[in-house]
Amino acid sequence: MTDVTLVAELDPRYGEITDAFPWPEARELLVRAELCWLSTVRPDGRPHVTPLPAVWHDGAPHVCTGPDERKARNLAGNPNCVLTTGRNEYWTGVDMVLEGTARRITDDAVLRELAAGWTAKYGSYWTYDVADGMFQQGGHGGAVVFRIEPTTAFAFTKGDGNFGQTRYRF
Repeated sequence: MTDVTLVAELDPRYGEITDAFPWPEARELLVRAELCWLSTVRPDGRPHVTPLPAVWHDGAPHVCTGPDERKARNLAGNPNCVLTTGRNEYWTGVDMVLEGTARRITDDAVLRELAAGWTAKYGSYWTYDVADGMFQQGGHGGAVVFRIEPTTAFAFTKGDGNFGQTRYRF
């Protein structure tokens, strides 16, 4: 799947910027981000947030984790999640928030494409083999992979005392 048509709306309640932040630039920030924060929901409704690398492929971000880790168990029970990234600075940069629904990827051909994406983006430490619908990495056990299908995203722009919030509806 490639990027879908979306609607970008600037919310004037949240700043002085008068133009919506362009989606191609917002998408590029998500593609290049070295670290993202994945927010999921525990079975009892409490939030769970954890940092992890993400790879953009075929129109959506993908994350991987051990099958018994909290985030994997949370997504198995409730696929709604949020992926965030940005700059930990107040006066400059753009922060991104992407809301979506996670779906586990088990197709070995797609997983091989994704494994190549992890190595290309993060280097040889993130080299995976693919077997049984999972990433495999030496003696470290397997990792399940999730595609986060975007539903809504936000770009929070900041700089020179000007702030803006652009919402993208997919």
